[in-house]
Amino acid sequence: MEDKDLISQQEARDAVEAAHLAFLPVAKFDQAKIDRICEAMAQVALAESARLGAMASEETGFGNAADKREKNRFAAEDVWNYFRSMKTVGVIKEAESIVEIASPRGVVAAIIPSTNPTSTAIFKIIIAIKSRNTIVLSPHPSAAKCIAETARVMREAAVTEGLPPDAIYCLSNSSIEGTETLMKHKRTAVILATGGTGLVRAAYSSGKPAFGVGPGNVPVFIEKTADVEKAVSDILTSTCFDNGTICASEQSVVVDAPIETEVREQFTAQGGHFLNQSEAEAVGKILLTPQRTLNPKIVGKSAEFIANLAGISIPNGTRCLLADCGGVGRDFPWSIEKLSPTLAFFVADGIEQGANRCQEILQFGGMGHTAGMHTKSREAAIRYGEQMPASRVVINSPTTHGAIGFSTDLAPSMTLGCGSWGGNVTSDNVSPIHLMDIKRVAFETRSVQSPKPKVQSQSVFAASNEQRTTSKPTIKREEIAAIVDKFLSEKIAGSPKVKDQKPKTEDQVKTIIHQIVKEEPEANGAKPKTVDFVSEDDVKRAIENGEKIYTTAKTIITPSARDLGEEKEIFAKV
Repeated sequence: MEDKDLISQQEARDAVEAAHLAFLPVAKFDQAKIDRICEAMAQVALAESARLGAMASEETGFGNAADKREKNRFAAEDVWNYFRSMKTVGVIKEAESIVEIASPRGVVAAIIPSTNPTSTAIFKIIIAIKSRNTIVLSPHPSAAKCIAETARVMREAAVTEGLPPDAIYCLSNSSIEGTETLMKHKRTAVILATGGTGLVRAAYSSGKPAFGVGPGNVPVFIEKTADVEKAVSDILTSTCFDNGTICASEQSVVVDAPIETEVREQFTAQGGHFLNQSEAEAVGKILLTPQRTLNPKIVGKSAEFIANLAGISIPNGTRCLLADCGGVGRDFPWSIEKLSPTLAFFVADGIEQGANRCQEILQFGGMGHTAGMHTKSREAAIRYGEQMPASRVVINSPTTHGAIGFSTDLAPSMTLGCGSWGGNVTSDNVSPIHLMDIKRVAFETRSVQSPKPKVQSQSVFAASNEQRTTSKPTIKREEIAAIVDKFLSEKIAGSPKVKDQKPKTEDQVKTIIHQIVKEEPEANGAKPKTVDFVSEDDVKRAIENGEKIYTTAKTIITPSARDLGEEKEIFAKV
């Protein structure tokens, strides 16, 4: 076992390195070449959808081949048709003020689950290559063969159109250690994690950007104005599709009290079977493991299989098992995410009580994923959506098909983000846009006005500085003489009055001005105030105010401030 783990770790390292080298040319492909490659992959996946679906059903024991074929078709055809025209190379959007440019991320680490193995692999390969990335798939051990075959047929088709072979790689030695090595590798750029809660948490703790999805304990509320026959049909279609393996399938039904009887009748008429209390308890015991987690033995199994496992009898043709549920939480096994054609049944009195029950179900095990509602009131639907902690609120449609974008206008996706409610980085349906970095070239639209420094000619300090650098004085000689005389009258004891003083020569004036600049800060015994940091703005302010800046050996002066200050002789060292 230890050797197998080491082998899987080494394979993961080698795969990422090879995928990184393949990424270097792929990142330079033009849009036409990328689209030709994706077209070839989509076409071969579509052609092989039935065979790959049968392989997945046989290998995992989940769901059924026909529904898995349809999921493969959806991933290969609907997803590709939706994203075919998306720009993922160079300038992808341009306006006068902002131009957006796409950049690929690098190596995508794709974790593939056992519940939807081939369809998820098809989806992730297409969106990775469409966005000019390369991809390394880590398959669930119980679905390793069908995932590897999916990757093989798509890779071969892509290579014929010029994709480097190592741009798509599926690990053949699958293990937890190998998957962790893949996610944490320095060359791994981003993680697409689809799987259990533990795996998603590992992806987010890897230190890499990650798109993970959480559990989807989906509630659906049938409000009294709903078309009951259609609502029940949609719910059964959804929760029975591939035996409930899509995490957006309904897990609990909450019914408005006035239509309870009609809803029960419709479920029975359309293939649902309500269990009595003892039967519900028997099935409840096999829904959970001794550790109170979902029992993997019932995941993706038919209603008949689950009934036989629980030792109860059900009518022939039963599509779905339903049980009245007394509450939500660990003591109520039917209230968990069951990933099978089994539904908890609740009755609520009015929209407020019904919405509160649905919110409680989500909070127990499906935060951020999906909720459903059947109603004829658009206003009620919006109010319900405002309350639900869910990224997708599907109205009047099967939640399985609505959430993935099959029966709604949501982006078609096999990876559904749960937002901050579910501890995910996005609440979107993940698409090629999430695997690109978008650069934005932004042109100025509002000019920035910078105030110009004012020049005060009346400052003796500015004048003296100006006189040192120019031959023309900016202050009249008479003004300077008056300032000098005032200084002498205040500083020199016994000085005669200003009017009695004799006119000073120009050299005497310069000497006295220098004395003023040097001595004035220390008047009355006060020491000059030094500064720790000087910017260019500080120097400009000192010039404007006719002041000196006193520095020490430790004062930090920016280069531009030093150049200007030394030119204007603003600095005085203390």
